[in-house]
Amino acid sequence: MNKVAIVMGSDSDLPVMQEAIDILKGFDIEVEVDIVSAHRTPEKLVDFSTNAHKRGIAVIIAGAGGAAHLPGMVASMSPLPVIGVPVKSSNSIDGWDSILSILQMPGGVPVATVALNGAKNAGILAAQILGSADKCVLDKIVSYKEGLKMEVLEKAKKMKK
Repeated sequence: MNKVAIVMGSDSDLPVMQEAIDILKGFDIEVEVDIVSAHRTPEKLVDFSTNAHKRGIAVIIAGAGGAAHLPGMVASMSPLPVIGVPVKSSNSIDGWDSILSILQMPGGVPVATVALNGAKNAGILAAQILGSADKCVLDKIVSYKEGLKMEVLEKAKKMKK
């Protein structure tokens, strides 16, 4: 089974990143979670990034605040798709520093970037990537999206009463 790795620069990012963990577990996708700091544990960053695909990881979600180098550095060393989650941290400039650090990657080193604190969407995107090659996951995504549609239709119906 393909796994998704979720890494973050600090345990202070966990409340945001928990949404990705929860949504992936809801799709019955195996998740590996770790703290990998681009600045404080560079050796661990290199080991994680260069070896994740050898451990059955298929997609990496990397969350980081402030300068937010983690997603780009992981993407620079890994052959796997990387989804970056900019995290609004205590040392952040309203999150813009994180957003731009993750979004403005040079050609050849792509990082898919979701909204500020958008870990839930990162989890859904990771599941969709897996679902492109796994019918079981795809069926769960289709069901999830149908549930979203039904939720909106039900709210619209209640509002009209």
